[in-house]
Amino acid sequence: MRMLSMEELASVVALARRQNFRAAARDVGASPTVLSQRIAASESKLGVRLFNRTTRSVSLTTAGSQFVAEIEPALDAVAHAVDTVNQHRARPAGKLRINSSVGAARRVLKTLVVEFSRRYPEIEIDLVTEDRPIDIVAEGFDAGIRPGDAVPKDMVALRLEPDQRFSIVGTPEYLAEMSAPKVPDELMSHRCIRSRMPSGEIDRWEFLVNGQIQRMEVPGMVTLDDAGLMLEASLAGIGLAYLADWWTQTARDEGRLIGMLGEFIPTSAGLALYYPSRRHQSAALQALTAFIGDHRRAALQ
Repeated sequence: MRMLSMEELASVVALARRQNFRAAARDVGASPTVLSQRIAASESKLGVRLFNRTTRSVSLTTAGSQFVAEIEPALDAVAHAVDTVNQHRARPAGKLRINSSVGAARRVLKTLVVEFSRRYPEIEIDLVTEDRPIDIVAEGFDAGIRPGDAVPKDMVALRLEPDQRFSIVGTPEYLAEMSAPKVPDELMSHRCIRSRMPSGEIDRWEFLVNGQIQRMEVPGMVTLDDAGLMLEASLAGIGLAYLADWWTQTARDEGRLIGMLGEFIPTSAGLALYYPSRRHQSAALQALTAFIGDHRRAALQ
């Protein structure tokens, strides 16, 4: 039996984790074609089929499950050893795979990703955006970025921003046609830009009235699943949108949008970077967490 290369072993583990050729290929920095070739070569060298493959799905065979269970800890140990040596470098290097929602990525791109990359040019950041909640460990990420109240309890979380404030926003032209709502109930006579959550459900707008949380299913002809699109739609004047002030502040300062009902909307947890509490931190992740700590201390001075 011929020995498998490290690239082939890493490809087998990546495909076992992701069960998707395109996603696994991204994880190992190869094309789906190259990944497929590595899997085929691995199976040929071992003389057994590791994966059941159809046009729609990929799954491990019994032999594949046993093989991955044996080699995955060994590969993790090799990666740990390599990173231990890397910590003796004058400047940390390596790769950081971070999962984030699209909106969160927009918020941290300049203040976190760009500035960190300038300070540590030898660290490669692979920022993957998707709005569905995922298990970052199972899907091969070093860290994730989500609102603080959405971070799993078994993770370490580092706060990236303060709590977020929200407002209902509309254009001056829209509000010249429809008088601005003074209380949340008046939204029922307005055209609202509704949002669809990753689960597929329509998000109900949340308000704090007389100390009680009220969730309203507002009327609207347009439903979107991205805050950036909702901002564009509100700027086009087709209705009112419920958005974090982070999204709307510039347009409000310029007079293109007017904010309303902010006093009725509870704040929401700001973004946090999170990572597993029981796993060895790579030199690259240690550099990132130290970078975040430096910024937090500077902001308090």
